[in-house]
Amino acid sequence: MSVTIVNKNNFEQIKNSEKPVLLDFYADWCGPCRMVSPLVDQIADENPQYLVGKVNVDQEPELAQAFGVASIPTLVVMKGGRIANRSVGARPKQQILAMLEG
Repeated sequence: MSVTIVNKNNFEQIKNSEKPVLLDFYADWCGPCRMVSPLVDQIADENPQYLVGKVNVDQEPELAQAFGVASIPTLVVMKGGRIANRSVGARPKQQILAMLEG
């Protein structure tokens, strides 16, 4: 399963997914975001049981604001339409997977 680009038009559909959702809030100019991005891509490819999305905070400031994103990268796990977990800053792949499983 590939990564979904999340925007205000498809957010409700993603939020209401029956699968756990991992959202990666990022910006193209952000160095730590570029470190996390390939890990998020790997998680999406290797774990079809999760819906993985990326939110470009420069293109979707309303979504970033709705989630209170002050620093990037911010990773948010949603389950049943609610935030179940979140972290700020670059994380290794195992920590990201642990957020999804927790």
